[in-house]
Amino acid sequence: MNKQEKYLTMTVLMTPDMANFSGHVHGGSLLKLLDQVAYACAAKYCKSYVVTAALDQVFFMQQVNVGELVSFYAHVNYVGRSSMEIGVKVIAENLRTHEKRHTTSCYFTMVALDEHGKTIEVARLTLETEAEKRRYAGAEIRKKLRQESLEKVRALNIDVTEEELR
Repeated sequence: MNKQEKYLTMTVLMTPDMANFSGHVHGGSLLKLLDQVAYACAAKYCKSYVVTAALDQVFFMQQVNVGELVSFYAHVNYVGRSSMEIGVKVIAENLRTHEKRHTTSCYFTMVALDEHGKTIEVARLTLETEAEKRRYAGAEIRKKLRQESLEKVRALNIDVTEEELR
């Protein structure tokens, strides 16, 4: 049996083009990088093309500064039939002081697709460590909460006509 590729780390220097009007890294720039990391982690795990189905529990706990080195630590927490939960933790490092800060955490749901855009089955996740078992248990709870939230939103969904938008 091949060893599962469940983890991925990516490190990026935060540059001035990523700044918002306050001079810190724009949340949207981080979200784009987070999505790329989650994509790479999921695609490596299932060895297929994947798409983002959901992003939840994005916690921007501290600002990220231009000039910091930011490391994204992604791991596969849970695998369903075709979906995977990818957890991403972000650590920013000040290159002058070497201070490291946990700045952001979030969870992506990624779905594996074939060349025709149809969902494909993903290999079951092998849980080898206590940390993996804890992440899996947490992911099961988050999956249930996502499903409940989606049901509630669908129940609230009211069709709005184009005329009403004017």
